[in-house]
Amino acid sequence: MKKSLKILLVMLSLIVVILLIWGNQISDELKSIMTGISQTGNMGNIISKALRQSGDEPSHKVDSNPRQAGNSDEAGNLGEAEAGRQLGTNDSGKNSGISTEADVGKYINEEGGTVRERILVPEGFKRVDTQPDSFGEYLRKLPLKPNGFKVTYYNGNTKPLDVHVAVLDMDVGDRDLQQCADSIIRLRAEYLYGKGLYEKIHFNFTNGFNADYSKWMEGYRIKVSANKADWVKQGSKGNDYASFRKYLDMVFAYAGTLSLSKEMENIPLEEMQPGDIFLKGASPGHCVIVMDMAENRETGDTIFIAAQGYMPAQEMHILKNPANEGGNPWYRLDFGDELITPEWTFTNKQLYRFED
Repeated sequence: MKKSLKILLVMLSLIVVILLIWGNQISDELKSIMTGISQTGNMGNIISKALRQSGDEPSHKVDSNPRQAGNSDEAGNLGEAEAGRQLGTNDSGKNSGISTEADVGKYINEEGGTVRERILVPEGFKRVDTQPDSFGEYLRKLPLKPNGFKVTYYNGNTKPLDVHVAVLDMDVGDRDLQQCADSIIRLRAEYLYGKGLYEKIHFNFTNGFNADYSKWMEGYRIKVSANKADWVKQGSKGNDYASFRKYLDMVFAYAGTLSLSKEMENIPLEEMQPGDIFLKGASPGHCVIVMDMAENRETGDTIFIAAQGYMPAQEMHILKNPANEGGNPWYRLDFGDELITPEWTFTNKQLYRFED
């Protein structure tokens, strides 16, 4: 009898060990699912932002409350599950899409390597003209990952929801820093850095501190204490790319949609250009960038595509239009009162532009 009990206990122990091992193997998948859920929850957002700092940068926001700080990427007002069910009809009764039936090959060139090459315009439309050295032209020429790639988080996990038609071929870093407003800042800063316009690279923290890259280039670094930020001379001079990325990581940690909205110009919807931003500057807040536009000169219709980063930090991606079927990512400019994207809804008054 005692021998039977011993055998039973050994068997039970083995079962417990097997269950523990199996639980560890699926833990990453569970984390991804919980991450998707937490994107719509206040506490998950606060924890995410509070924990995303490590290394040389300070471990806190330049504000006593990361929610009040208006950081860029604190959850959408459409849950990911709800976004997947969104039909794309706004309060005015208008549909923000173009058509309900489309062939994926009609809108997506699987071999295209850039935004312009990959995303095809609908029949009858032509891309709007842009200046050769403009921000809008830069966005059109951005490289994309091969067709079919999924969006990856900073930690290597895969975004659980499929809300995109293409993924930008630009690193997201290995820390939870480059979220939504940070992604817009990244694109703008990369554009200016590539053109050598270093003096125009400057972004505000949520407390109003101006993080000027030209000051950083002189060897100054930013020291943060409580709600105050100051320049201190403790780095080396230079504008090498590695130092530039460290500057951006510092900006990502202390800027957000609220600070970004205060340094951008709010413009009428009818004046939209590639490179403009739909932006809700708040806590929570979100933003997406107009990557390209096209127009039909016969009908007068104008359409656009949009891209976003999100939380947790993830690769930037060109969004689907939930109002369309068949892989059509284009949005109508005359979308009515609300622009419904897969993970956020904006009003037609929330279009912003960087000041030159």
